[in-house]
Amino acid sequence: MKKVELLIPAGDLERLKYAVMYGADAVYFGGMSFSLRAKASNFSLEDIEEGVKFAHKHKVKVYVTLNIVPHNEDFEGLKEYLKALSKIGIDGLIITSFAYLDLVNKYAKNVEKHISTQSSVINSDAIKFYENLGVDRIVLGRELNLDEIKAIKEKTNVKIEVFIHGGMCAGLSGRCILSNYMADRDANRGGCAHSCRWNYLLKLESGKTENFTMGSKDLSALSLIPKMIDIGIDSLKIEGRMKSVYYIASITRIYRALIDEYLETGKIADFKIYEEELKSVESRETATGFLEGDIRPEEQYFDPKLENAPKNFLGKVLDFDSKTNIVTLEQRNNFKIGDEVEFISPHKKAISFVIEEMENSDGEKIEVAPHPLEIITFKVSFKLEEGTLMRKK
Repeated sequence: MKKVELLIPAGDLERLKYAVMYGADAVYFGGMSFSLRAKASNFSLEDIEEGVKFAHKHKVKVYVTLNIVPHNEDFEGLKEYLKALSKIGIDGLIITSFAYLDLVNKYAKNVEKHISTQSSVINSDAIKFYENLGVDRIVLGRELNLDEIKAIKEKTNVKIEVFIHGGMCAGLSGRCILSNYMADRDANRGGCAHSCRWNYLLKLESGKTENFTMGSKDLSALSLIPKMIDIGIDSLKIEGRMKSVYYIASITRIYRALIDEYLETGKIADFKIYEEELKSVESRETATGFLEGDIRPEEQYFDPKLENAPKNFLGKVLDFDSKTNIVTLEQRNNFKIGDEVEFISPHKKAISFVIEEMENSDGEKIEVAPHPLEIITFKVSFKLEEGTLMRKK
């Protein structure tokens, strides 16, 4: 069975490293300019160089977003930036603009060229057009169903990438100007204010009013991954450069395990295991988007009243002393003596543990850890590996 790439977002260098440790085949992120998600921490050239070294050491590819819709001023410094990225050795650039594509062909010839979902490529003829321009991969628009994707895949030699998880846009393939009008922030240049998710007052013909939001449920194609692998999709992409370390690690871990199980056995023994794991991470309702065909409002309409940010993430392990089994943890959410917790790590099953005693950074014994980012130490009865996180049981 053909191996498929699991492509994970990275909002900064720390999240890149967690994505790599937890099983990404490739990661993608934006630089300080020329990229959507302007409010992500993003990467300086020094960060990109460090990230590429770390990823390549673990045989993971690195793609950099160059996906804004540029105005005249958005070309300043681009040639130098492309030359620097080429020299660093990134593996691919994710591009929307034809003008940017032309410059990439001139100044970063050794880098793969991926056409962004922002370009709304949803038919085979468009793919052939891009193929003639030397493009290596197409990130399909998110308005396609699996039958359409299968037909496209059968008619093209270019690699195909499909979104499988994350936020969905109310605009066609992300091309929306609500944010421009309502917040003076250009969504197509990295400034989206998520205006579709705001709470609006809708006046009905009866004179009554009710709350309304245009935002959709998030995408989750967990149950469709086997079909996507069978179709021969080359890359399965997760959205979320603004998400936390815990989210990135957990989502990567879930999809990595599911993909590996299917590649190794040809089936998924129990989808419920993955679905339940996913519920502990997601704060918003999810749906399969357009992947299963036409959708009805109840299958897609997002009710903000049902949004509930889980507080399962308790902290990340900063250090583990293998001689004493002492854990040094940077705390995220409240926990106390007697709580049953779980440690998740890149290469092991979750390990349960009951907190029996702990100390703060001053060496004082404490009953409760209530302060975010507080440094806590305690002893466990097992070994922990690099990149381990702690969550509620």
